[in-house]
Amino acid sequence: MFWTDALLVIAVCIVLCAIAYVKNVLTLDGSLAALAMGLVIGLAGGISWILLLLLFLLTSFAATLYKFAAKKSRGLQEGRSGERGWRNVLANGAPPFAIALLSSEWLHVLDRQTGSVLFLCAIAVAASDTLASELGVLAKKTWLITNLRRVKAGVNGGVSIPGQAAAASAAIYTGAIGILAFHYLDGLTMDWIHVVLIADIGFLGCQIDSVIGATAETRGYVSKLTNNLLSISAGTAVAWVILWML
Repeated sequence: MFWTDALLVIAVCIVLCAIAYVKNVLTLDGSLAALAMGLVIGLAGGISWILLLLLFLLTSFAATLYKFAAKKSRGLQEGRSGERGWRNVLANGAPPFAIALLSSEWLHVLDRQTGSVLFLCAIAVAASDTLASELGVLAKKTWLITNLRRVKAGVNGGVSIPGQAAAASAAIYTGAIGILAFHYLDGLTMDWIHVVLIADIGFLGCQIDSVIGATAETRGYVSKLTNNLLSISAGTAVAWVILWML
C-alpha cells in the first residue's frame, strides 16, 4: 500500500468513527474500538474494505432506528438509544479483522480474492443477523427456530417472516455490492457464483445465530455477543471450506 493510500485510510477511519460517536451510533469506547480495528482492516485490505464496513454500519444503524420508539417501549432496543459499545464492535468485527490480517501483505496466509470473499461473508452474516433482529422484534408472529413453537418477539432463537426476509435481503445486497466494489475498486475478477455464496453464507450464519440463541444462549452458556462472534466465525469457516473445495 502506498503512503497516500494509507493516509486516506487513516483519515477516513478517523472521520467515520468521530461521526459514529457524535451521531450516537457508537459509544466512546465503541468508537475507539472501531477505530483501532478499522485502521488495521483498512491498512491490510484497502479503502474498499473500509467502505464496505461503512455500508454495514449505515444499514445496521438505519435498522436500529426503524420504529425505535416501539422497540424501546417493549424493552427490545439496543443500548439506551440504539448505540453500540466496544463489545458489540469486537463481537461483529473480530472475524473481518482476522481475515484482513490473514490476507494482508504482512502474513499472506490467504490470497487476495479468497480473503475478499471471506471478508464479505463475515459482513453478510453480521448484517443478516442485525437486520433480522432489529426488524424481527417488530413482527406480530414469532416462532422458536428449534421447534417452531410460538414465542414472544425478542425471545432468543425466535424467527419471523419479516426477520427472515430482512436477513435474506441483507445477505444478498452485501454480496452484490461487495463484489461490485471489489471488481471496480480492486480489479478482482468475481462472478455471480460468489454473490450466491456470500448470500447463502450470510443467511446461514443468521440461522446459526438463532439456533445458538435458542439453545446455548437461553441456558446461559453464552452471551448474545458471544453468540454473534460464534455465528459469524462459523459462517465464515463454512465459506472457507467451500472455497477450498472449489
